[in-house]
Amino acid sequence: MVASPARASMLTDDLRSAVDRAVNQVNTLVLGKPREVRLAFVALLSDGHLLIEDLPGLGKTTLAHALAATLGLGFQRVQFTSDLLPADVVGVSVFDPQARKFEFHPGPVFTQVLLADEINRAPPRTQSALLEAMAEHQVTVDGTTHRLPSPFFVIATQNPVDLSGTYPLPDSQLDRFLLRLSLGYPGDAAERDLLAGVDRRELIARTRAELDDAQVIALREAASSVHASEALVQYVQALLARSRQHPGIRVGLSPRAGLALLRAARAHALLLGRGHVVPEDVQSLFLPVAAHRLVPETDAGSGEALAKSLLHAVPVD
Repeated sequence: MVASPARASMLTDDLRSAVDRAVNQVNTLVLGKPREVRLAFVALLSDGHLLIEDLPGLGKTTLAHALAATLGLGFQRVQFTSDLLPADVVGVSVFDPQARKFEFHPGPVFTQVLLADEINRAPPRTQSALLEAMAEHQVTVDGTTHRLPSPFFVIATQNPVDLSGTYPLPDSQLDRFLLRLSLGYPGDAAERDLLAGVDRRELIARTRAELDDAQVIALREAASSVHASEALVQYVQALLARSRQHPGIRVGLSPRAGLALLRAARAHALLLGRGHVVPEDVQSLFLPVAAHRLVPETDAGSGEALAKSLLHAVPVD
């Protein structure tokens, strides 16, 4: 049963100041990127995962560390390299000769916030080690399933695939990320503050947590209760349908992509203090949710360009 707008608004009141402080704190650590910081919190509150794609040195890892420090959750970082094995991520069973049995040694994925740094520098077999963890919040090793801590949130960074030593993420892996965003170069004022200010690593090390695991779970529950009207759902469905008819798109958006868009729109509305979703929520999130899921035809342009054309092509009734 969908909660009423009043009910959803009431659920957010107790946590409003905490989440506002958390967002503001990350903005003081990642300068000049308020939209990208808001999108990162949308991914978190949507019970999704975040992919940050950009050139080296533009703050991808800083954003991930700032989020982890602000959330007050268990944190692990894995540097993905060409020699990384799946067992290095999920864990391995080791034979104990005294007990005469295999014992499972958990990998770094057994945490609440996992930073998969430069995920596309590892081969596809290692990348796929995260598929079950991201989709089901569990891993299966040697036929035994192990639950992951809750909440579980993956932040992955990747370099553009035209850089040397990178492997493109397969479509099935990309689909597990609720949002994909890029930071881009900072503005003049933000870059000047970065150059003249304290090192970001020192600031993050002194950062105090503004949220905890119980509050994150409560915020996710509140976000899921934000009201989406029938007309809003029909608008999302029209976007999905248009993506499957577009001549430049070989593979359009799936129903799972539509569910992801609605989840993200609910979280976006929550962050802006509303108990209901409006079309502007969907429009502001459509590119980061949809662009990496679209498979263009040859010479049809990028996923971002195609996503923009879909937004222009589907009117809001």
